[in-house]
Amino acid sequence: MRTTTFETITQITFMPRIFPVNCYLVEEEHELTLIDAAMSYSAQGIMDAAKKIGKPITSMILTHAHSDHIGALDALKAMLPEAKVYISKRDSRLLKMDRSLDADEEQLPIRGGLQAVMTEPDVLLQDGDQIGSLLAVATPGHTPGSFSYLDMRNQALIAGDALQVRGGVAVTGEWRPLFPFPAMATWSKQQALHSAEKIMALKPSLLGVGHGKMIQKPDRVIEHAVQRAASVFIG
Repeated sequence: MRTTTFETITQITFMPRIFPVNCYLVEEEHELTLIDAAMSYSAQGIMDAAKKIGKPITSMILTHAHSDHIGALDALKAMLPEAKVYISKRDSRLLKMDRSLDADEEQLPIRGGLQAVMTEPDVLLQDGDQIGSLLAVATPGHTPGSFSYLDMRNQALIAGDALQVRGGVAVTGEWRPLFPFPAMATWSKQQALHSAEKIMALKPSLLGVGHGKMIQKPDRVIEHAVQRAASVFIG
């Protein structure tokens, strides 16, 4: 396990050299917000990282419902019964292994690994909701209900799998031979491109994603990724 901190954001990386899986602790004045729950074995590592910071985890927010982002959710909820759990209303269905599509959604299969959890979300998020210092930003594409979270104090953005960094910065859905897994698990490339354009417009100061290192001042690499995805997805 590896931890890296920039200002209010601590990235916790499991298997950093093999198959990096990230989750994040966002530091508030008196508490911590956890973004994503990594793998099933990750709970104690997350708790240890929080202990090192010296503040309690009071909120657990999910970017989306794939198993490498919710793996330790049940274990963490058992350790932190008072912590509130947040996920988008749309992806809450995936927590119950429900891959059905709405009539107004692209009729493409929802891909990627899911796992059923016992934990019931406390709050179902809508675009524009606020959790502490974080703004919830709907960024569908990887899954229909994927969300990113913008720290409004410093414009740091945690984007889940809306973008990837491992194997080269790319919009999710674009095949990157050195790390093809986000593309393999993406539902809609068109929605992913629209969401990446939305992220680009936010002009984040820091980009943290599900797989790979954080990037400071990511404007240029996001712009290049969007341009490349537009040429690949649209032609």
